[in-house]
Amino acid sequence: MIVGVPKEIKKNENRVALTPGGVEAMRQHGHAVIVETNAGKGSGFSDEQYIRAGAEILATPADVFAKADMIMKVKEPIAPEYGLIRAGQTVFTYFHSAASRELTEAMMQSRCIAIAYETVQRADGSLPLLIPMSEVAGRMAPQEGAKYLERAMGGRGVLLGGVPGTSPASVVVLGGGIVGVNAAKIAAGFGARVTIMDNNLYRLRYLDDVMPKNVETVMSNPANIRTAVHNADLVIGAVLIAGAKAPHLVTREMLSEMKPGSVIVDVAVDQGGCIETTRPTTHEDPTYVVDGVVHYCVANMPGAVPFTSTIALTNATLPYALQLADKGWKQAVGENAELRPGVNMLDGHIVYKAVADAFGLPYVELSALM
Repeated sequence: MIVGVPKEIKKNENRVALTPGGVEAMRQHGHAVIVETNAGKGSGFSDEQYIRAGAEILATPADVFAKADMIMKVKEPIAPEYGLIRAGQTVFTYFHSAASRELTEAMMQSRCIAIAYETVQRADGSLPLLIPMSEVAGRMAPQEGAKYLERAMGGRGVLLGGVPGTSPASVVVLGGGIVGVNAAKIAAGFGARVTIMDNNLYRLRYLDDVMPKNVETVMSNPANIRTAVHNADLVIGAVLIAGAKAPHLVTREMLSEMKPGSVIVDVAVDQGGCIETTRPTTHEDPTYVVDGVVHYCVANMPGAVPFTSTIALTNATLPYALQLADKGWKQAVGENAELRPGVNMLDGHIVYKAVADAFGLPYVELSALM
């Protein structure tokens, strides 16, 4: 199989879908790898490193898309790439399709095989290809929140951990999954007073056992959220419903009751955000203010630390990519129950129910098309 790795063109996205080490592994399995020139530059990997690993370097994205049987990307295709994707081509990337009708309809029109990293799912319900980037984004969230709490950045002028004789910041984490756990650990490590909220009592019991003493667990419901965000200096949105649009847990009404200069970091922005006032921002222009509250809603947070993120992503995606390349998508999906829910669109049909439901579009069972 010919595996293609184009350069990411989403604004301020410096990650790349495959490291030179990943290329070498593909070559050992007998596959050809084509990489767009400078695709790895933002992550610290040169064309020369890819060539030494056995890749062929091509000059343009059109060359890569035209030649490859399977495209590996980091972020979802955007408008300039839609027309490059062809029928029957496998595209393996983060899609987050439920957050964009335009993307969903473009992939349907292309009739490609759209396999989403974020919906590959293990038997225990975990999302192995989302976990590494969730870990990165979760650990970044308090770091970014701390920065934008500074007065010069528009915040309240609160130090996350405080100093002797002052109170530490109050941090509320909405969601007790991978993002939330990592965010809470880092915020607690800074010395903040942390509240982590989830609607699963068993999860809260587990978190109560493993979290530091400055982390409090609270059941997530509208009344408790309203109270928590009213007192918060920093709110971190860490909600995920696999493949589906995130629910709005913090409403515009709740926002108006928050402290002026408080900060929201909505990591759930890729799935539409769990704050009603969330809209995607970029690393170049990361924040905006609503009702005196600073919103940081960068849709590709791990792109700010691309060296770490690219290695972590390849560690997770490569075993699945090798299966797709070795066997072809149909056999790989047929034999691997974890890959099956990763297929979101196939031959113009939506085969992942949460995506169809997000836009009221027809849904077809994957088995009916295989």
